[in-house]
Amino acid sequence: METENIQTTPTGFTYLGMNFSDLSINDNSSSAFSDCNSDRSGEFSCASSENRRKLWLSCTGTGDDFSEDFIQQLVRGLESSSIDEQKQAAMEIRLLAKNKPENRVKIAQAGAIKPLISLINSSDLQLQEYGVTAILNLSLCDENKDHITSTGAIKPLVRALRTGTSTAKENSACALLRLSQLDENKSLIGRSGAIPALVDLLENGGLRGKKDASTALYTLCSLKENKMRAIGAGIMKPLIELMADFGANMVDKSAYVLSLLVTLPEARPALVEEGGIPVLVELVEVGSHRQKEIAAAILLQLCEDSGVYRTLVGREGAIPPLVALSQSGTSRARKKKCKGF
Repeated sequence: METENIQTTPTGFTYLGMNFSDLSINDNSSSAFSDCNSDRSGEFSCASSENRRKLWLSCTGTGDDFSEDFIQQLVRGLESSSIDEQKQAAMEIRLLAKNKPENRVKIAQAGAIKPLISLINSSDLQLQEYGVTAILNLSLCDENKDHITSTGAIKPLVRALRTGTSTAKENSACALLRLSQLDENKSLIGRSGAIPALVDLLENGGLRGKKDASTALYTLCSLKENKMRAIGAGIMKPLIELMADFGANMVDKSAYVLSLLVTLPEARPALVEEGGIPVLVELVEVGSHRQKEIAAAILLQLCEDSGVYRTLVGREGAIPPLVALSQSGTSRARKKKCKGF
C-alpha cells in the first residue's frame, strides 16, 4: 500500500549539555502498512461446475478469453429477486475481481458497482459481506475508485463496518482505506462516521481487524479534522494498549498512528492520561531501531512547549535511553543530535 511520509515538527531542548533534535519519522512508515490488499477470506464452494470452469479460466489467464456475456450474466444475478442468486453472483464477481486486475475494469464497466452497493445495504449479513468483499476487490483498481465513491459506497461501507460480520468489518475497513487513497475522499469518509467505527474495530476486532483499522486510520488521519474525530472517539486507549503488547505485532502500526495524532496539542493530555509515557519510554529502551526512533520522536513532540510533560518524561527514566539512541543504532539515529528535556 502507498502511504505518505510522516514528519514530526522539529523540536529542541537541552539536558546535561546535550541536544536532542530532528527525531523524525519518514521513510520506514510504508513497510509498517503493507498488508491490507484484496480479501483474504476463504474461497467459495457453491458455484456451478460450468461457472467454476469459466472462473478458473479467467482468473488464471489460461484457455478461453473472459466473456463479457458472462459478466453481464453475473450482473443480472446481482439484481435478481432471489437472495441465493444474488449471493452466487456476488461470490463469483468477488473471486474474478480478486485474482485478475483486468477483470476489475471489465466488471465495473458492465455495471456491477451499483447493484453491489445495494447488496451492502442488505439485512442478510452474508449477502452484505459478499457485497463488501466484491467492492473491496474492485476498489483495488484506481480506475474504479471514483466510480465506487460517486455511486454512493461510503455510507453503506461504514454501516457494514459498524454492524457486519467480522469479515465484512475487516473488508469494509480495507475498502475505505483504498477509497481514502484519493485525497478528496478523506474528508468525505471522515464525515460519514467511519472514524469511530474504525476505532472500535481497532479496540475490539481480531488481529486482522486491528491491522486493517490501524492502516485505514493512518491514511485518514493525515487530515486534521480526522485526527480530531479519532481523538474524540477514544483512540488513545487502544493505541497505547497495542503499543505495549509486543506479542500482538501491532507496535509499529500503533506508533505510527500515534505519531500523526500527537502533532495536535489536543491529543497530548489523552496520551498521558492513558499511560502512554511509560510505554513510549519502554519502546526507546527495548524496541527495535525503528520503534525506538518513532517513540523518541513522539516523546519529543509531547514535550514541546510543556515543562510539565518534560518533567513526567524525565521522571520515567527517558533520558538515558534517549542519549543512547543519539549515540548508536541506525545511521539515521547517529545523525540525530539530542535536544533534551
